Amino acid sequence: MSDFVPTTDNDLLVWVDHFIAQISVDNEIAVVDLTALTAAKTDFHIKVDHLNDAAAQAKQATADKNDSRNHIVNLIRAEARRIKARSSYSDGQGAHLGIVGARDSHDLSTSRPDLSGIDQTNGVVILNFSKFNSDGVNIYSKRDGDADWVLLNRASISPFIDTRPLLQVGKPELRDYCVIYILKDKEIGHYSDEVVINCTP
Repeated sequence: MSDFVPTTDNDLLVWVDHFIAQISVDNEIAVVDLTALTAAKTDFHIKVDHLNDAAAQAKQATADKNDSRNHIVNLIRAEARRIKARSSYSDGQGAHLGIVGARDSHDLSTSRPDLSGIDQTNGVVILNFSKFNSDGVNIYSKRDGDADWVLLNRASISPFIDTRPLLQVGKPELRDYCVIYILKDKEIGHYSDEVVINCTP
């Protein structure tokens, strides 16, 4: 027989509330035991609430940081383009300002991207990948119900954020990811190692 205790925290919260409500009218339950159960239930509710609040704050902080990063990078890129368009611009000036990219001799045809992922809850996953001198990566994913790998998106900047909702609200799911380099609209090199992310509600 399977364990009667629910696996997920949310299901367990509902189950615990029901269990304690039912035994609270049982005259054979010792008062000291019922008191301990009620205190433990209250503590569990508080801890789960704190965890949910922390996850929401971390998710928002990540989004805010990414927005701020994109904003300053876009401003700097625009200013760098204006500087490079000047008739007086020189490579020496560009090197002094740090707006000249280093030459990358990475051989994409024989390499595979590095890939890592971080669960942000509720289906949101942050994927970090190496780019080197490629134009970006094609991101493939597979989860329950997918017969094979599905092309999720093309990303030119790391990180990429997968914002797909969970297949079933409140139920964890496993997602597999892999990526491959893109150069001039064609895939090149080898697929990255597979990364499996446990997406929690």
